[in-house]
Amino acid sequence: MNKPVHQETFGKSGCRRIVPGQFLATDPKGRAVMISAVEKQKLVYILNRDASARLTISSPLEAHKSNTFVFHTVGIDVGFENPMFACLEMDYEEADTDPTGEAAQLTQQTLTFYELDLGLNHVVRKYSEPLEEHANFLITVPGGTEGPSGVLICSENYVTYKNFGDQPDIRCPIPRRRNDLDDPERGMIFVCSATHKTKSMFFFLVQTEQGDVFKLTLEIEDDMVTEIKLKYFDTVPVAANLCVLKTGFLFVGSEFGNHYLYQIAHLGDDDDEPEFSSSMPLGEGETFWFSPRPLKNLVLVDELESLSPIMHCQIADVANEDTPQVLVACGRGPRSTLRVLRHGLEVSEMAVSELPGSPNAVWTVKRRADEEFDSYIVVSFINATLVLSIGETVEEITDSGFLGTTPTLSCAQIGDDALVQIYPDGIRHIRADKRVNEWRTPGKKHISKCAINHRQVVIALTGGEIVYFEMDISGQLNEYTDRKDMNCDVICMGLGEVPAGEQRSRFLAVGLSDNTVRIISLDPSECLSPLSMQALPATPESLCIVEMGSKSESKSSGRLYLNVGLQNGVHLRTVLDEVTGDLSDTRTR
Repeated sequence: MNKPVHQETFGKSGCRRIVPGQFLATDPKGRAVMISAVEKQKLVYILNRDASARLTISSPLEAHKSNTFVFHTVGIDVGFENPMFACLEMDYEEADTDPTGEAAQLTQQTLTFYELDLGLNHVVRKYSEPLEEHANFLITVPGGTEGPSGVLICSENYVTYKNFGDQPDIRCPIPRRRNDLDDPERGMIFVCSATHKTKSMFFFLVQTEQGDVFKLTLEIEDDMVTEIKLKYFDTVPVAANLCVLKTGFLFVGSEFGNHYLYQIAHLGDDDDEPEFSSSMPLGEGETFWFSPRPLKNLVLVDELESLSPIMHCQIADVANEDTPQVLVACGRGPRSTLRVLRHGLEVSEMAVSELPGSPNAVWTVKRRADEEFDSYIVVSFINATLVLSIGETVEEITDSGFLGTTPTLSCAQIGDDALVQIYPDGIRHIRADKRVNEWRTPGKKHISKCAINHRQVVIALTGGEIVYFEMDISGQLNEYTDRKDMNCDVICMGLGEVPAGEQRSRFLAVGLSDNTVRIISLDPSECLSPLSMQALPATPESLCIVEMGSKSESKSSGRLYLNVGLQNGVHLRTVLDEVTGDLSDTRTR
């Protein structure tokens, strides 16, 4: 889960053209970040860490320019020199004041470099250059000891490399599909990219708006770029963003439809695809051509479903399931789909284990109270209990301490590191060191119902007798000296969780065959004393005492409720007074 470490307010809420937030660029060394608006405003923040390694962010440094549109912003890799950012901008001041419209036709895009002077805490506009073609996208080239630095400018039909100093511009046409059905007069642009770099090399994966991915490399001599090379790599759905992972995977965050994770099986160096170069002679208006093909260098590994974009939806019970379904028309072009959405949570099958028979109950339990995940799956059959261990695989184990020759009525983790198993003939208290304390039922009686929480165990014997156990500070499960005879059969019991900072849950709910539910006190001063009773319209099936409405995990601020499930399918919710145990305000569903 992502956790915010710093929150900085820099503008008004909502989507506004002069409030920064549309473009975000970071210095590759992590020293600064630039946040740009669509128009005018740009803010630069210096990032640092204090003596405790906590992130600190400076006050914003302004790099505003009036009457200017911003199309893209990136951070330039300059090693450990002053951080630098590049922006695609357009100044519309003259076009805005010219009523004839001629100035608008002559307006050019500019590539502007901004430098953050760390010594003076000031942002300066270092260099600006007009561009021949309209550009839509910038790509940062690795710098410092890893590359020549600079930027790749992706414009219509061309990709151009630019840098400071004596470096000449290097321009390469963007290849087009052979026998393309699109308008041949329509320009081709790159829409997203991903950079992969190691200590010895780097390359870019760039994607066109048709989904074709090219591998782009730079030829470097004496720290100067001499050539741009493009080679067809594969075709994947058009992405809003690409990300190459160090483990050799490519994540495609699709612009429309599902997202995909591919494994990079080959780098495309040894295939027979032609390699296009900026040094190849081409006539005016000519370009390179290639033929798309099925995946060759990428292998699809996983898919993340997405409904984007939803073009239309309809709610109807077309499957006659009583609950309406949501029919959604989503996607674009050949990737369009009709999807049926149903209420509920999606379940992923993680493991399958064959069972020797039909189980009548199943539980998952932890070994220790402080564990995050469950350790055992306990499966009860009519005459046996099976314990499965949860790990890399789900396997049967025999040294858990559970009695396997009898069915299990209930089981749970109790105390700090113990387990409890309740079966018809007794209770097994299993310690962390595998020591077992066992309590057996008296005479020919059996346990019919039970309820457990983290520190308490309550059982009902045949005939309606209730026996109460509570764990002491040493971890021993002790039986209370007195027992409670309910004078009729116990159908179900409910025991709430132990409140934070307390030793026990104070109330036990008991559902009886005489169509009543009774609240029994578990307070040591009046243990097993009846507190209140409520008549029910039918026989109770299950009981649950739960606190609801709490706003804090550490401080109890909710109300205590008794939920009663009847055998006829009716659900009752009753307020349980936390002091007296009285039942009131019953609601039916």
